[in-house]
Amino acid sequence: MRRRPVRQPSSRPTITTPTTVDANFTLADDAPHGELPAVWAIGDVHGCCPSLDALLASPDIAGDPTCRFWFVGDLINRGPANAEVLRRVMALGDRATVVLGNHDLRALGVAAGCLRPDPRDTLNDLFDAPDADELLDWLRAQPLIHVQDRHVLVHAGLFPGWDVPQAVALAGEVQDMLRDDDWRRHMRTLTGTAPLAWSANLDTQQRLRFIASAFTRMRLCTCNAALAPGAKSTPGRWPRGTLPWYDLPRRADAGNTIVFGHWATLGLLVRTDAVCLDTGCVTGGPLTAYRLSDRKLVQAPREALAQAA
Repeated sequence: MRRRPVRQPSSRPTITTPTTVDANFTLADDAPHGELPAVWAIGDVHGCCPSLDALLASPDIAGDPTCRFWFVGDLINRGPANAEVLRRVMALGDRATVVLGNHDLRALGVAAGCLRPDPRDTLNDLFDAPDADELLDWLRAQPLIHVQDRHVLVHAGLFPGWDVPQAVALAGEVQDMLRDDDWRRHMRTLTGTAPLAWSANLDTQQRLRFIASAFTRMRLCTCNAALAPGAKSTPGRWPRGTLPWYDLPRRADAGNTIVFGHWATLGLLVRTDAVCLDTGCVTGGPLTAYRLSDRKLVQAPREALAQAA
């Protein structure tokens, strides 16, 4: 598919380095703006602390000490400085809102002893840190979803069959297990193969696994709103019979803007109903921040990314 430069909206978002995005990149004239001043949503960090530092130090962000941050999840793994990234975000205090991603859940699963380390994991700096227990306790206390003024923050997406109140309630079932003192045992329930289709009649284990998978791993769905496993297709090359979750008709969350990450091959996407901010920081792309109030974009400089690679 032919690629074209980002089309600049009237607010002229700041992009620190030149970038291109897939041809389906959309910045609609009616994209959300004006409702959430001084909230920056930040894409998947993946342990790239120099990139995060550079982003937070950019004039548009550092110049407003009262601004808040929404992190789309996957703060850690695949990059080199996982413990330091967690410390940076923790230090932001109540200015930071974080939702859990699949790599964050993976770290908890490995720490709990119910998942084997993968050769691609880069979590040893976290597990060997003197404050590892504190960092993991903070991580498992984070939610799967955050809702404010018709903006919904999630890692992978919002399952098309759920409206927002239902999604919040279902996320709470998983969050309660992660926050329990016996969370290591509960991780055995949450990890493992998840069903592809949602039903209120799923047994407890399958129900919890589907909820976790939908919030942290979903990309494509079938036309019947079943999850399509393992799909990382680039735009325009979806497997037959599948669509991105945000393109399914009759989504139950209509009227909301879903802010998410998780999908580096999709890249930057800004629409009225969906904003994807995973621009592949850990694989050499920029780390992206998006201001909800006016659609301004800021990206970490390439130099910082090179140091983190």
